[in-house]
Amino acid sequence: MSLLYCSSLTSYKRLKTREVKVGNILIGNNHPIRLQTMTTCDTMDTMGTVEEAIRCIDAGAELIRITAPSNKEAENLLNIKNELRKRGYETPLVADIHFTPNAADIAAKIVEKVRINPGNYVDKKKFQQLEYTDAEYAEEIERIRNRFIPLVQICKEHGTAMRIGTNHGSLSDRIMSRYGDTPMGMVESAMEFLRIARTEDYHQIILSMKASNTQVMVEAYRLLVATMQEEFGECYPLHLGVTEAGDGEDGRIKSAVGIGTLLEDGIGDTIRVSLTEDSEYEIPVCRDLVKRYPADGKEVSENTIAEITHLPYSPFEYKRRKTKEVQHIGGKKVPVVVADLSRLNAITPSDLKRIGYSYDEPTDKWSLSDQAADFAYLGGQTLDFALPGTLKLIVTPEIWANQEDKHVYFPIFEAEDYIAENGSDELNFLMFDCYSDKQKQYEQILDSIKDVENVVLCLCHSGKLKTQAIRRFFIYLEEKNIQLPCVIMVDSDWQTSDEHLIHFSTECGALLLDGFGDGIALSMTEKSHKNLANSIQNASGRNYNNNTSVEQFINTTAFGILQATRTRISKTEYISCPSCGRTLFDLQETTEKIRSVTHHLKGVKIAVMGCIVNGPGEMADADFGYVGSGVGKITLYKGKDVVRRNIPSEIAVNELINILKESNAWVEPA
Repeated sequence: MSLLYCSSLTSYKRLKTREVKVGNILIGNNHPIRLQTMTTCDTMDTMGTVEEAIRCIDAGAELIRITAPSNKEAENLLNIKNELRKRGYETPLVADIHFTPNAADIAAKIVEKVRINPGNYVDKKKFQQLEYTDAEYAEEIERIRNRFIPLVQICKEHGTAMRIGTNHGSLSDRIMSRYGDTPMGMVESAMEFLRIARTEDYHQIILSMKASNTQVMVEAYRLLVATMQEEFGECYPLHLGVTEAGDGEDGRIKSAVGIGTLLEDGIGDTIRVSLTEDSEYEIPVCRDLVKRYPADGKEVSENTIAEITHLPYSPFEYKRRKTKEVQHIGGKKVPVVVADLSRLNAITPSDLKRIGYSYDEPTDKWSLSDQAADFAYLGGQTLDFALPGTLKLIVTPEIWANQEDKHVYFPIFEAEDYIAENGSDELNFLMFDCYSDKQKQYEQILDSIKDVENVVLCLCHSGKLKTQAIRRFFIYLEEKNIQLPCVIMVDSDWQTSDEHLIHFSTECGALLLDGFGDGIALSMTEKSHKNLANSIQNASGRNYNNNTSVEQFINTTAFGILQATRTRISKTEYISCPSCGRTLFDLQETTEKIRSVTHHLKGVKIAVMGCIVNGPGEMADADFGYVGSGVGKITLYKGKDVVRRNIPSEIAVNELINILKESNAWVEPA
């Protein structure tokens, strides 16, 4: 399998891309990864947009995107730009264009960069199933060429950069007819425009492949890189983002899973985290993502990690690694969550509420949440009370040896210390520090246990390149056809809650999206554990309270990562767009209102879209949609089909519930 989608899989090495000038900054070619956001204010509100832009710039934004849905908004970009420049702000502005090529022509003469969506710039999306002959398809490409070249010429004349930004949910009917709703369709949609620009010798181009589904998003970016390398022998800079990531903890996790997975492989020259929050709150999350990597683009390597000559799996499509099932871990079972209770003293039944188990003393019964951990690591402790039947415990070999109930307690060994005769007949956890100086010894151990039925591997890495080392270890297992299930172990020594979320989500997400891992175990250093409580209380944009514990934070993060990677669904998923100047209602308030009455609908995907531009297209992955269609008017969707059109916003949430009931997707809250 080709490795063309990145520069290295065993070191951190930035993908070499062309250099693009956007106003006063340079993008690509190993320049720092640039941070950007998008204003939410009505573009016709000049002063409101200026003030919002300044808040974002002061927070660290290096590019400001502003929607220009029609000619009048495009023209008003001049007033916004002039006011910002008058106040001493030189940050480049980006015009966001949908449906209206004329607005792009106007904006390209004013701002430093225009973003067009190839799915709706000339093509249309009416959800029609059409068949195109080769001749008809070629005619449509020529029509795009004739309309697109004038914009290219304007950009060349005015020194304006361009982003060709494909969105998974807004692929045109023409692209859908030939490629379907696929990463390849996303890539070809952008490549059509890029090929035209190259014929005009215009190269000031950045590309993006956004989706709300992190699997699709990552596959599309990788495929785009491979396609450019194969066709052109070079790559253009890439802007990374997960569309409609949502808000709070979920929005941060989902963004980090998608963006972080690509950054780990050196892919990405600019990023934007799309949160349903005030735009300035996006920038600190962006900063937490990029600060994990050298700002100067220098390579980071470890000589213990063996090189890869070929991949035994496809990086362009999700397929879970085949493993045997050991005690409900691996096989076709969803990935397990291992909670860490080892830092608690004298654990009581009430402490298990932190990891999803609630004890009712009068009835002597346990109740489980949808995010109840499967295992709990106790270290050198034991419990003196009866457990809920589904929870199993992991302890040191010394503690395990003295336990009577060896159907509940299971040992975890350092791999080199494991002797089968001293372990459990049912389940043993073996820890491997992947591609450390013990690798040769590990390979001998693996050869001796590869056929056993009672061992689960726990994979970590003590060096800097954790994702690269653990992935290389998985590749070794594939090469040797070792099908033992594996738990991914990630430790964090960061400080704030956001930093922990980014760290856990990036390192676990990058592996899970490649189909690796039958479980995850998150933990943090003693210092970080002590510091996190204050960080939780002070975290912006989320509703932590005084009862939130570190263990609860880690447990919900683990389930959030599995949800974001679509490997284990444990709650309702909200596909919620960030506000922009097109938004027709208060997105934050409305999203929270919908969440408050639907959060118990496990596995249901609900999209909350501010306007018709981000409506039926961007929510393509959702089961139900709530879309602004006019001031005070909402259109409700089931899948891609309109079910209620232009209903008053005052009754829209109740009507959404009625649609859920009609579709047998509703259950009464407990």
